Amino acid sequence: MIDAGYPILSSLIFFPLLMCLVLAFVRSDELVRVITLAASGVEVLLALPLFGFDPAQGFQFVEQMAWVPQWGLSYYLGVDGISLLMVMLTVGILPLCVLCSWTYIGKRIKEFHICLLLMTAACIGVFCALDFVLFYVFWEAMLVPMYLLIAVWGGPERRYASIKFFLYTLAGSTLLLVAMVAFFRAGGTFSIPELMERSYSFRFQFWAFLAMALAFAIKVPMFPFHTWLPAAHVQAPSAGSVILASVLLKMGTYGFLRFCLPLTPAASAYFAPVMIAFAIASIIYGGFVALGQSDIKKLIAYSSVGHMGFAMLGIFLFNQRGVEGTLLVMLNHGIVTGALFMMIGLIYERSHSREITANQGLGKFLPAYMGFWGLFALSSFGFPGLNSFVGEAAVMTGAFQHSWLVGALVVPGAMLAAAYMLRLSLRMAWGGPASPAGKGWRDMNSREWVYLAPLAVLTIWLGVAPGMVLRTIDPAIERLLADFQAKSQAVVAQVEEIDRPLPMELAVVEIDKAGATGAPLAD
Repeated sequence: MIDAGYPILSSLIFFPLLMCLVLAFVRSDELVRVITLAASGVEVLLALPLFGFDPAQGFQFVEQMAWVPQWGLSYYLGVDGISLLMVMLTVGILPLCVLCSWTYIGKRIKEFHICLLLMTAACIGVFCALDFVLFYVFWEAMLVPMYLLIAVWGGPERRYASIKFFLYTLAGSTLLLVAMVAFFRAGGTFSIPELMERSYSFRFQFWAFLAMALAFAIKVPMFPFHTWLPAAHVQAPSAGSVILASVLLKMGTYGFLRFCLPLTPAASAYFAPVMIAFAIASIIYGGFVALGQSDIKKLIAYSSVGHMGFAMLGIFLFNQRGVEGTLLVMLNHGIVTGALFMMIGLIYERSHSREITANQGLGKFLPAYMGFWGLFALSSFGFPGLNSFVGEAAVMTGAFQHSWLVGALVVPGAMLAAAYMLRLSLRMAWGGPASPAGKGWRDMNSREWVYLAPLAVLTIWLGVAPGMVLRTIDPAIERLLADFQAKSQAVVAQVEEIDRPLPMELAVVEIDKAGATGAPLAD
């Protein structure tokens, strides 16, 4: 591990906040854009020492100090193989969001870029926090700037979409707060690594898993909690959609990996069939609904429901290939779907419409644009040799290892992805009649090349040579699954002793020290 000589994770969180203060005193819109772009470049440079991460070790780049010692709170940061990729993805997306918004955003320029920086700081904090309260603070902090991005710079129905996003996320956050308090009472600490070392009774795990799973499923979003996503995507500005797809959705799957499997392993195994069923439903439902869309942005939004269904499925297969696939899907979906949303914003600036019928025959006028679109579209439905194929193939391999039935049920989802993306891409490239105004549209300019080219390189590189990513995540996955198996077997006797189904109605469960030792709680 490289010693950078400065607190890397704190710098990544607080430097964007510092730049927000700087922007508050800038009056020129053009200067605001330049300063934010420069700040995003500095943020990337600050993250370079993360490449010194040693996969063989656990949490690294750790920073810990007392926060509110009377309450047991600490400022505790660190990353492992599971969170490292998400931090780097968040940092890398920021400058691309600034560039793709350069001419797209025409009002309240300063406030928009401040929201981008606030979102970046909060998202990095979520992936780095090792104190439950600190995690919750960052989890809630991202709610306000994302709400503003949709409500202020969104489309005609932005108020409806932003309120729906806010209410759904707030409901999930309330459940997460309940789980956090329960773990503190049971484990006596807010430290996530220390909570991972404890064992809990099955009955405690049952209710804690339900609270956390609902909170994280809303964020994924997982069917049937997905309805806020299409509205938010369609109404959000391009950069908002990019952050939403590339980063925010990953917080849900990250929560399952960071909290549900390590803290409630027996309950995770107990609910696995239900979670697998919902994941498959997300894959199939997202594909079918995307197939019937006429709005390009809404189609890609529903495709995200299907892709994140693959990520959820991989988690609850509880095997190496499945969880590998989950992390690869999280990373690759962030790259490819983020790029597609950028390209939708790019063409919207020319056609002022997101309808397929208004954006047909573009291959005749915008060959460079359609070249990039074709690359990202092929990756989106899992074309071999491109990055999305690697993750979804790993999930499908894990699914067949788990059960032939589960594997067979996933296959139609992959076929649907090919159907809707090929249909869309063929109509955009050669469909007709082409828009008469298209002859006057300019193909991609240098700025658009700059923010799409890095994503295109990653799309090809991670598809051909995913080895570096696998070497980074595999040790963390092995530790996660080994710990999961050991803890779930330790409480299997409690599950077997239950001679009646657990009550599904709400009940008040006393959480005492027995919950932290693994002893059965009193009925």
